[in-house]
Amino acid sequence: MAATTLSLCFSSWDPQHHHLHLHLHHHHHHRHHLCSNTHFISHQTLPFIPSPPIPKYPLPLFHKSDRYSFKSSSFPSPSSSSSSSSSSSTTTTTTTSATAPASSFLEEPRRTGRFLSNEEYDKLKLLEDFGYFQELESGSLWVRVMRAEEMDITVELLAESFVESMVLPSAYMSLLRFLVKQYLIERRAAMPHAVTLIGFYRKRKKEGDNGEEEEEEQEEERLAGTVEVCFDKRGANASPPTPTPPKNSPYICNMAVKEQLRRRGIGWHLLKASEELISQMSSSREVYLHCRMIDTAPFNMYTKAGYYVVKTDSILILLMLQRRKHLMCKRLPVLSSPGESDMSGSEDE
Repeated sequence: MAATTLSLCFSSWDPQHHHLHLHLHHHHHHRHHLCSNTHFISHQTLPFIPSPPIPKYPLPLFHKSDRYSFKSSSFPSPSSSSSSSSSSSTTTTTTTSATAPASSFLEEPRRTGRFLSNEEYDKLKLLEDFGYFQELESGSLWVRVMRAEEMDITVELLAESFVESMVLPSAYMSLLRFLVKQYLIERRAAMPHAVTLIGFYRKRKKEGDNGEEEEEEQEEERLAGTVEVCFDKRGANASPPTPTPPKNSPYICNMAVKEQLRRRGIGWHLLKASEELISQMSSSREVYLHCRMIDTAPFNMYTKAGYYVVKTDSILILLMLQRRKHLMCKRLPVLSSPGESDMSGSEDE
């Protein structure tokens, strides 16, 4: 899968003069917006940037790779998770406390003195317990909420995706990492109104001639992708990309898939995990996302998933050195139980 729209918006990139103008807007909350639509405006010329401000945009959805590979205890075992399976025996949506992070999301508001309503507390608990497990042809995928200690590897994945999508020189990586990290810190503070999901991929072990499993040289689990989800107005970004989605509707953005793991259905299931979580967290059934007009593969995937174009950027957006984007929408069905959503994704996504 290529990318949707990143919302750390880096818009005015001039390859002729090697200038990157950052549009930095103060934002209260945000649709995942590390969107590949870059909106950053703080007229400074790189590489000299005196203490760049914190990004307030969402970053568009991109697909790039993360070079980190590591083991974690994030993968559920079929016997230890309480799950609800769909008609396909390989698809499971899991809500279990067995994989809850060592450092609870519920502790963070207490440390900052932030007041939580009863509803917010319940939603934080739901986020902490949320998990989505899917068997793929080549392995398995486990999607859950990003933990604080996993922020750096997520930053690396998003920064590399943005560099790839915008064809930026590698010299900008350090700046991008800084901006993306500040953005993710702010988005994490917006929980439970917005959340960053990450997916871990485990390759299926091969069987030897004697029927015994061969040991894989690579580590069993590694970060495969990420996506951001906003649930309501308090989680929405103050300056979303155009065309502007309704602020009080759920919004999906900043999707990225590790380059080496694309075309395995990971992007499709990041999307399905997002929809599953939205069904549990929001009463609104209409979900929005952005997709750049040049991103044919993601557009086809969204169309297959039931999204349709609501509005498209005017051609005048090109004068701002931005790519034209579609605003797409889907009305989620009312599910009687988790795991009923369509999981028939293609390995091409």
